[in-house]
Amino acid sequence: MGLTQSIKINENDNVAITVNAVSAGTMVMEDITANQDIPQGHKIALNDIPEGEAIVRYGVQIGYAQQNINKGDWINEHMITLPNPPSLDEMKFAVNLVTDLPEPPKKTFMGFPNSDGGYAGTRNILGIVTTVQCVTGILNNAVKKIKEELLPKYPNVDDVVAINHAYGCGVAINAPEAKIPVRMLHNIVKHPNFGGETMVISLGCEKLTLEMLLDEEDITHENVVVFQNVKGHDAIMAEILAKAETKLKKLNVRTRVELPLSKLLVGMQCGGSDAFSGVTANPAAGYAADMLIQAGATVMFSEVTEVRDGVHIIGERCINDKVGKKLIAEMKWYDQYLENGQVDRSANPTPGNKKGGLSNIVEKAMGSIAKSGRSPIVEVLSPGERPTKRGMIFAATPASDFVCGSCQLSSGMTLEVFMTGRGTPYGLSLAPVIKVCSRNDMKDMWQDLIDINAGPIVTGAATIEDIGTLLFNEMIDVASGRKQCLAEKYGLHNDFTLFNPAPIT
Repeated sequence: MGLTQSIKINENDNVAITVNAVSAGTMVMEDITANQDIPQGHKIALNDIPEGEAIVRYGVQIGYAQQNINKGDWINEHMITLPNPPSLDEMKFAVNLVTDLPEPPKKTFMGFPNSDGGYAGTRNILGIVTTVQCVTGILNNAVKKIKEELLPKYPNVDDVVAINHAYGCGVAINAPEAKIPVRMLHNIVKHPNFGGETMVISLGCEKLTLEMLLDEEDITHENVVVFQNVKGHDAIMAEILAKAETKLKKLNVRTRVELPLSKLLVGMQCGGSDAFSGVTANPAAGYAADMLIQAGATVMFSEVTEVRDGVHIIGERCINDKVGKKLIAEMKWYDQYLENGQVDRSANPTPGNKKGGLSNIVEKAMGSIAKSGRSPIVEVLSPGERPTKRGMIFAATPASDFVCGSCQLSSGMTLEVFMTGRGTPYGLSLAPVIKVCSRNDMKDMWQDLIDINAGPIVTGAATIEDIGTLLFNEMIDVASGRKQCLAEKYGLHNDFTLFNPAPIT
């Protein structure tokens, strides 16, 4: 019988993961025979591990054995005790600054320049931002009418999108943490894909006032519709359509030009992760991210609970103490946020993560960090903040796919790469999302939902560098409008989801 392939990441690991499901009695490595049936991607002990001893994957202690584990045993989440998180008060900064990044095959893309001199658009969208949920019903009807009657007249405009959200009234708007949802909405108005055209819909009596959402010079009759100042449904609809057409005329003259990659802001996110995510999809995305950084682009990665157990690794890549201290501040804030909710970072892994072989948040974090590559980290952002530097950025956000994606959009992200092991049809209305899967089985299952398959890395048919380069070229093509990603093709758009840690009244 031939050996069943398994994967050991680091020479110090005392576990490996199975490439395919194996039956009890199967030899999975030289001198290693499975004692039980082991599902795909799950861990097998490479030696005896006594109760209380460390279980090591990625060269990191992901936990401690709750019982005596024999060589060849299946190790699942019920057999591992979660270790304490790394200390935030003993971190080192700027001690692992890598400069030998892979050379990119291209250094330009075709984007929509913006007059503010900031990041360019990858799409040309009329974005209509709301101040309160009360206006959603009428606005949705108006957007449907705009798309049917007006948009066909302006072929250079890609879409019309309403930024609806569950905020604006019935909230403690003056609570300290209300700054997060307010900042997200303030910044989304200026999204690079909107081409500098501001359109806001207000009810008129909400707590989130126009002054909080817009800069003073943008509060004009041309930019704002206040429902309570307009006489009835038909008049409101007519005013929305009239203002939208004025904006569409301006957006229609926007054209793509060749731009340096310094004008591109890409977000990296993973969801529905499995044990292969940190072996294939995320490392390939990290390689592509390093190519982007080498070409002058900006890349942000996020998800606080999914880096918390590797925060010391992130800290070593921070370019100076200022960036490192901001990283610590964001981690401490989130630790307290979770404590206030009477949970900790162990609440993160989902049943699907565990079914895919990820036993706990430490193991998940080690794989998650891989999507950030090796580049120095030049800035740390609070949720929804806009970057002031170019390069690799850690944008502190929740790990929730929808909240993370929305926070990255508020930070100005115009293209997202989303890695998955279990599969998700996730997408965003304001920016294209390229889906990368971690294993061949996932691509076979969702052939028409996954853009890039990193599974060949497991079988040896491709390297991390091969898939990373493939992904880099895909990003340039999608950002340049030469190609649609599959979520964009099918119009798969999740809701814009604010992060609101402040009270609701």
